[in-house]
Amino acid sequence: MDRSEQALFQLLEKGTSGVMVVKEAQLQLEAAGFEELRFQQIWGLKEKGKYYVRHHDTTLFAFTIGEQLSFRDTIRIGAAHTDFPCLRLKPNPDLTAGGYAQVNVEVYGGAILNTWLDRPLSISGRVALASEDVMHPCMRDISVERTLGVIPNLAIHMDPQINKGKELNKQTDLLPILGFAKEEKEHLFLEFLAEELCVKPDEILDYELWVYCREKPQYAGINEELILSPRLDNLTSVQALLTGIIESERREGINVVALFDHEEVGSRTKQGAGSVFLKNLLERILESVGRTPAQTAASLYDAFFLSVDVAHGMHPNQMGKMDLTNKPILSKGLCIKEASSQSYATDCEAVAAIEQICKKEGIPYQKFVNRSDIAGGGTLGAVASSFLPVKMVDVGVPLLAMHSAVETMGVGDMKALTDLIRAFYLI
Repeated sequence: MDRSEQALFQLLEKGTSGVMVVKEAQLQLEAAGFEELRFQQIWGLKEKGKYYVRHHDTTLFAFTIGEQLSFRDTIRIGAAHTDFPCLRLKPNPDLTAGGYAQVNVEVYGGAILNTWLDRPLSISGRVALASEDVMHPCMRDISVERTLGVIPNLAIHMDPQINKGKELNKQTDLLPILGFAKEEKEHLFLEFLAEELCVKPDEILDYELWVYCREKPQYAGINEELILSPRLDNLTSVQALLTGIIESERREGINVVALFDHEEVGSRTKQGAGSVFLKNLLERILESVGRTPAQTAASLYDAFFLSVDVAHGMHPNQMGKMDLTNKPILSKGLCIKEASSQSYATDCEAVAAIEQICKKEGIPYQKFVNRSDIAGGGTLGAVASSFLPVKMVDVGVPLLAMHSAVETMGVGDMKALTDLIRAFYLI
């Protein structure tokens, strides 16, 4: 296992919610000498400076300033998302049924629901606690690193038609079991949460808690050419961007990483790519290094944006689901994603630039396009481009079982993506 794979495995295991992904990213950046900034403060940016900014705990931006700065310095932006399809706990979560203790949840994003059955589950996120300053509750992160629950399948003996297909009800069929109900503990989960945080239950005001799959990332295949893990979408992209900005120091120009939340639910939030925060951040950076408003506008329009998110690999049992002439295969290289609908924000000039980088550096790449009769998904790039109209390309590693509780990727594709990000930040 090389260093980049070690970093990916660490992030996959520890990045159990958007909060924890940002926390792990922060640790990597600080170990590499990045300094935290706050948007509420005046920035004094320096040449060769390395900085990061957290935004509402689940979004993070990192950037580096070149050794020499001039008006025509280019801005390179890479963006990914910190969230993933899963289950989220509702308020007042405690339920009992037939002597079992359960919690009430809702589906977040486009999860493949039946893949969440019979998995080891736990919770991760952040909790708001009572404080003396009513406008600033005490915020606590939490990631429980032991199995708390499971959503069991119904035995085939009780549902003989189950192998003919069954639609799960999002309200009634996805309630995790946490153990057995106890009369003396009416609010079993909330009391457990209070114990974990070392507070009283009535101090817990609200929370953003996510049910995550506890299965560990692992190699698979006769020659260990595959990786199986939860959260490959989109922590593969997050790690490639972190490695790229840490290891690539440009003599001139500004490199930026944007890790957004809420991509899986549309991006149109204060933490998502649909906010104005990225544009505000870029303007703030340029203003802090002495750009005039006119120079700032010119610099922004000369930027280049990589939207980094996973693609669909060809499934050997379902080959008819792929486009007729574009069939990405795992471990054959990263994917450049194109769509005439602009669900992937791509144009031929920008694509050609990325292809030239790949050819120059010997990086394997493939192209992904949806079948014409399958709509497919979208990425944060298309959303961000409406606020930042610059050259933009969608790239990412191909996956099997995207949005499953456990996804599959090729080992070689992570190297290809990381190599592209490194080269992109060195131009």
